[in-house]
Amino acid sequence: MHKLRYRQIHLDFHTSPMIPGVGKSFDKIQWQDALKRGHVNSITCFGVCHHGWNYNTTRIGKRHPHLEFDLLRAQFDASKEIDVNVPIYITAGLSDRVAAEHPEWRPVSPEGSIGEPLQAGFKRLCFNSPYTDYLCELIEEIVHQFPDCDGIFLDIISQPECCCEYCLRSMVEGGLDPESRADRMEMSGRSLERYYAMSTAACRRDDPDMPVFHNSGHITRGRRGVLKYFSHLELESLPTGGWGYDHFPVSAKYCMNLDLDFMGMTGKFHTTWGEFGGYKHPNALRYECAAMLAYGAKCSVGDQLHPSGEMDGSTYEIIGAAYSEVELKEPWCSGARNVADIGLLSSDSVGEVRSRNNHADDGASRVLLESHFLFDVIDTEMSFDAYRLLILPDEVRIDDTLLTRIKAFLKGGGKLLLTGTSGMHPDRDSFVLDIGAEHEGRSPCQPDFALPVSEVAPDFLQQPLVMYLPSQRIKVPGTNSGRSLGKIFDPYFNRDYRHYCSHQHAPPRPQASEFDCGVISGNILYLAHPVFSQYWATGAVAHKEYARKAIDHLAGSDKTLTTNLPSTARVTLMHQGEESRYVLHLLYANTINRGGPMNLSGGTISRSPQSVEVIEDLTPLHGTTVSLRLPNAVKRVTLEPQGVELPFTTVGEVLTVSVDEFACHQMVVLEYAG
Repeated sequence: MHKLRYRQIHLDFHTSPMIPGVGKSFDKIQWQDALKRGHVNSITCFGVCHHGWNYNTTRIGKRHPHLEFDLLRAQFDASKEIDVNVPIYITAGLSDRVAAEHPEWRPVSPEGSIGEPLQAGFKRLCFNSPYTDYLCELIEEIVHQFPDCDGIFLDIISQPECCCEYCLRSMVEGGLDPESRADRMEMSGRSLERYYAMSTAACRRDDPDMPVFHNSGHITRGRRGVLKYFSHLELESLPTGGWGYDHFPVSAKYCMNLDLDFMGMTGKFHTTWGEFGGYKHPNALRYECAAMLAYGAKCSVGDQLHPSGEMDGSTYEIIGAAYSEVELKEPWCSGARNVADIGLLSSDSVGEVRSRNNHADDGASRVLLESHFLFDVIDTEMSFDAYRLLILPDEVRIDDTLLTRIKAFLKGGGKLLLTGTSGMHPDRDSFVLDIGAEHEGRSPCQPDFALPVSEVAPDFLQQPLVMYLPSQRIKVPGTNSGRSLGKIFDPYFNRDYRHYCSHQHAPPRPQASEFDCGVISGNILYLAHPVFSQYWATGAVAHKEYARKAIDHLAGSDKTLTTNLPSTARVTLMHQGEESRYVLHLLYANTINRGGPMNLSGGTISRSPQSVEVIEDLTPLHGTTVSLRLPNAVKRVTLEPQGVELPFTTVGEVLTVSVDEFACHQMVVLEYAG
């Protein structure tokens, strides 16, 4: 496994040919001083940018027209002189210069378009065209010039449905029909595979162990065939740049189960890439880097170098505030593995649709994080054996192969939570497992209302709760079947032009319908609504509590961790087996929604309803108590990196420890006899 360093910078340098004086202010001492102040030990520098320009000496490409020396070599040598690693960035999917010189290499849509001619934005290239051959020549030139670089970062790895002359010819020769969308998507997959194989081979032309990462802005869950082309993973996830604070935990909890080292990647920007003069509050970066450690990742912060080549002093002061803390915490993070009671089987890993933000996965993860359950995110190829409970959120259809594995899991004593259409066959709306209820299809009502039984009802709820997304109609017959978890109340009618009531939807009828909102049967609990997608969409605490109590009810009382942390706090438990210790990570910061995407055209400002999540204040938490059920007898508990020993109590199998006060991030280390 290729091992990453903990404190990386991803230094964007996409520089327009219309900007003069490129690199004129680069100074080795100033560069090194910025890296030292930032506590940086790895920095990704640019070989080729999206505008299409090289920043090294090149025969294959073209150096930026206003760069008069080998900037990449100067950055590389200055970094290596102070023991800072240097991976090299090469644009792959985009290149304005190449697109202008070879328009025949650009993708063509099924409608015949090659893009918006008046749009300010980078131009895409087709990986099935001769462009990939040219790209590989660029890669080979750079790895030959920099044989001691610390990896190649290839960016924008995707392939649309393409009907360029090369793809049309390949489809016909490969027995595919260009008029079929499915066949065009098949061709897209073949083009990507061609790219992965050729570009990875080019990176490793001289060194078979050269680290390689292909960036698509998101690590797709379940698509593990391409991982043979990766040496490690970099989880691009800028919370304020469109990914949100929900994205990274889900992605990290999946990637920690892959046999690849990985890092999180946030940005120093208030918004996203390419924002000159934008700075997030130092406390936000401290929290984001702490979260990377808590979820088992190394750290990377995105920056954009000014065209002059001068490093931004404010940026590296802000980064240094976070990375100085990371540096102290590294010994308690290296080689750690996540401890989990629950396996969240990603709905994004099942079926054909893949997305950066999956509503079911993100909603389920949010419920689990806010309720302080210990969990992993897994795909259908990963083992279920380590988990007491398996959750299939909202839309995980079960084929024959998955059914066999789930039956074995249940036979071994595992428990299963299904919601919405999860548990149904991929090709028909019928359950493949006996859930203890009869199924009569999808409800025609939207919304309807649920009145759960007390075991799973929110503590503050005695009346029917509105459920915004349609339920599945189930009936629990009673004898030798499951037990109902509550009743469905239908509305008087759905809202339309013919009948409506008040401002939003009709109220529930006074009498319950014949349908149930959930059922428990043996080791299987089923909720008839897509509760996780619904919580993602609305954020209603009542919906979260309904899901949380259902999980608690099914999981039972023997879970590994319980705590009095508020829902805005996060907790993970990592195991450092070689050091004979567990490391409990406590995280706390409040995100505040502020502002929103702005349209500045025409000299006016307008905002959409969407806002930006901002972290500014780091308020301390007081009186945090955590109880743990661990397989090893703990002999010592400390706060790290402070080195302060904590008292603890053990009653039976349960250890309880309290932390009087912490802000942002606190590691609690529990040592046991090796």
